[in-house]
Amino acid sequence: MDLTQHSLQTLFAQLGLPSNTPADIERFVADHRPLAADVKLADAPFWTPGQSQFLREEINEDAEWAEIVDQLNAMLRA
Repeated sequence: MDLTQHSLQTLFAQLGLPSNTPADIERFVADHRPLAADVKLADAPFWTPGQSQFLREEINEDAEWAEIVDQLNAMLRA
């Protein structure tokens, strides 16, 4: 059983993105926002193939990271 606290910071770490400070996440979002409404989060051009696969699986399977992935999706569309 995975007991990891899922947060944006741990999601970014899972994706291999800088996540040491809230500024790392804010910078990523600022650099990639706004994501076009017709582009699924996992299909965004800035992900590696592995990152895209992880995001797609989490959403499609409504897996344990899905809520945080949804949060990131909303942040990138704001």
